[in-house]
Amino acid sequence: MLLVALAFVVLILIGMPVAFAIGLSGLVFFFQNPDLPATIPVQITVSQTQNFTLLAIPLFIIAGNFLNVSGITEQLLKLASVLTGRLRGGLAQVSLALSVLMGGVSGSAIADAAMQSRMLGADMVKRGMSKGFAAGILSFGALLTPIVPPGLGMIIYGTIGQVSIGRMFAAGIVPALLLWLALGIAVAITARRRGYPPERTRRVGLAEAGRALRGGIWALLFPVFLLLGLRMGVFTPSEIGAFAVLYAIAIGVVVHRKLTRASFFEGLSHSLADVGAVMFLIALSAIFSYGIVYEQVPDAISGAILGFSESLERVTVLIVLFVLIAGFVIDSTVLIIMLTPIFLPLIDQLGGEPVHFGIVFIIAATIGNFTPPVGAAMYAVCSILRTSVGDYTRESVPFFIAVALVTLALVFVPSLVLFLPNALFNP
Repeated sequence: MLLVALAFVVLILIGMPVAFAIGLSGLVFFFQNPDLPATIPVQITVSQTQNFTLLAIPLFIIAGNFLNVSGITEQLLKLASVLTGRLRGGLAQVSLALSVLMGGVSGSAIADAAMQSRMLGADMVKRGMSKGFAAGILSFGALLTPIVPPGLGMIIYGTIGQVSIGRMFAAGIVPALLLWLALGIAVAITARRRGYPPERTRRVGLAEAGRALRGGIWALLFPVFLLLGLRMGVFTPSEIGAFAVLYAIAIGVVVHRKLTRASFFEGLSHSLADVGAVMFLIALSAIFSYGIVYEQVPDAISGAILGFSESLERVTVLIVLFVLIAGFVIDSTVLIIMLTPIFLPLIDQLGGEPVHFGIVFIIAATIGNFTPPVGAAMYAVCSILRTSVGDYTRESVPFFIAVALVTLALVFVPSLVLFLPNALFNP
């Protein structure tokens, strides 16, 4: 497998698309083992797409795109401004609130970071914030989006690891609120030191608050309906994806009345590109994963880690550090697909809770989107705001520290993650 890993790294470094890099490097394993039937790569690639649970992924992508083209983003921005506009840091605090509210709509950190940069980035700079600071908070704030249900990372992790997706959805809520609090404090401290003013100087009236809540209520209820549907057994994870699509269409047509024929096909067009990219990646990852299982790589890695420590907390911290380093060069979705079969059995062996590990793992994997040298969200935000990676990195240090402290708290206090899923679902 060493040659396979080397081939993957080389293909990534020369700029090959990640899905092809995974598939081609996986084929190297079969060239090394000519006794294996040549039909296996084709068979496992096709069979990977036949997993019924994975149907939730394209359905939630379609639902999110329909909600986006239905005008709900503007309503959520108004609500976010009402909630946090008077806090120190102004639009930076608003962006954090919007990331939490957008979790049920977008589910993608990269998409949220790029969207908010276009919506808020220029205005943040006009209000006196440095470009590096604006880019840093818009990027790291997007970390909140994929851990608010229905994050795609949760669905992929739950499907690969055979972990309850309903419990994963519920488990992401409290960590998202803690990350929001930590990042908000980091913004407030920087804003006080630099004199960044609040976005609003007057109190919000009841009438304005009511209008903002009415405009955003349907997006806020979206994850609630998902959790209730799963908790009451009304839907399976795949079926609730279909409900999400119908819900998004109903909101766009009946409530906001902005889902026209043109915007409907615009949403489908965006969904086609998103679904194709994600599902192609998942399908080709089966070739790579086959060699990992065949060579018993998970057992070898587990043995090496257990030789260092048998403490669940220490092992989890080691895994988080490994994922953070890997995230410097590999996309978060790829990390979840490739590393879940390796690390989840080890956590099970040590008596860990798969849902708890899943949330910590997804947070660690997603951080790579915001760090040099290849963070996709980082480059998207820096490109839109026309700031250098150096300025971005320097200004992002407080946000990285805030996220790191919350992640450590989640590792050592599992109840922060498991409280809500244990309350809603059977432990």
